[in-house]
Amino acid sequence: MQQAITITARMKSTRLPLKVMRYIEGRPMIEHMIDRLTTSKNADMVILCTSVDPQDDILVDVAEKKGIKYFRGSKEDVLDRLYNAARSFNVDFIVSTTADNPLADPVYIDKIIDTYRRTHADYITTMSLPLGAYGYGLKIETLGNVIASKSETDTEIWGHFFEKNPQVKKIDLPVEPLLRHPEIRLTVDEIDDLRLMRLVFQHFYHDNPRFTLPQVVSYLLENPSLLEINKQVQHWSTTKK
Repeated sequence: MQQAITITARMKSTRLPLKVMRYIEGRPMIEHMIDRLTTSKNADMVILCTSVDPQDDILVDVAEKKGIKYFRGSKEDVLDRLYNAARSFNVDFIVSTTADNPLADPVYIDKIIDTYRRTHADYITTMSLPLGAYGYGLKIETLGNVIASKSETDTEIWGHFFEKNPQVKKIDLPVEPLLRHPEIRLTVDEIDDLRLMRLVFQHFYHDNPRFTLPQVVSYLLENPSLLEINKQVQHWSTTKK
């Protein structure tokens, strides 16, 4: 069996329409994310998980352009989409990310995958990282059990299925002190988030397109006025996409 990184992506966003295709340094945001995630050393593949809705055709075009796998499934049942994507590519564990997190960190994703290979835990997280820098490790067998027992068909918010289930073996990995800043927003939900992300890329990208999360966090801590840009943005859920 294999381990994969999944990118959940749709074009239906309302707070910031078409956000995953918004340009940062001359390229769509989702392309930057794919470039970052494909540097993972432990993931066997990256899978873009989108829906069968025709408005999401453009995301399939991006996946084909970038040479990654893709899967099209349910419009609203995200868990079902992730499960069937994993089954389609013979994957037993995924690290689930969302396309509005262009700085999702491949280093900690690799730590999640390594932890799964050692422990076979059901649900592995790194929740002390900045918001938007982490992914959620899911054992596909456990995901299948959750799907079989749930009654909801809209699972855009799905973290509670694992976090509140006493039968799920959970591990939250420790995070190095420099990166232990969950209050920092590195996700893109609204225009102020996008403003900050563009400034971060503007500062680093031309000299080093593979700039690291520690570099970003250090830069923001040294320039606290930048953190004020999106400080007021309300976050709905860490697992809503």
